[in-house]
Amino acid sequence: QVQLVESGGGLVQAGGSQKLSCAASGRTFSNYFMGWFRQAPGKEREFVAAISSSGGRTYYADSVKGRFAISRDNAKNTAYLQMNNLKRDDTATYYCATGPSAWRQKTTESSYDYWGQGTQVTVSS
Repeated sequence: QVQLVESGGGLVQAGGSQKLSCAASGRTFSNYFMGWFRQAPGKEREFVAAISSSGGRTYYADSVKGRFAISRDNAKNTAYLQMNNLKRDDTATYYCATGPSAWRQKTTESSYDYWGQGTQVTVSS
């Protein structure tokens, strides 16, 4: 049984930082690329960032580029999302996901087959 468990969400002031973690179990973590998505109230879930299985490649949505950093520690079966200079528009539930599909499909939700339960990030002004 594959499980992904996010942690690290909470309330943060605008301009602040937060680091999310995603602990994976049930499959060989290092064989799959990881992604982070988010969903704000009343909006569709959107892609945030992805990282290749080795960690050598990363990709970001334009809205977070330069502010967020995705990373992974395959020895710990954990992926991370470091979020800096947070804005109110970053308020959302953040989900990590893992997928076996090709890297070229990294921004597509259907490319990911397992998802975490989500962690709430609220940015206050």
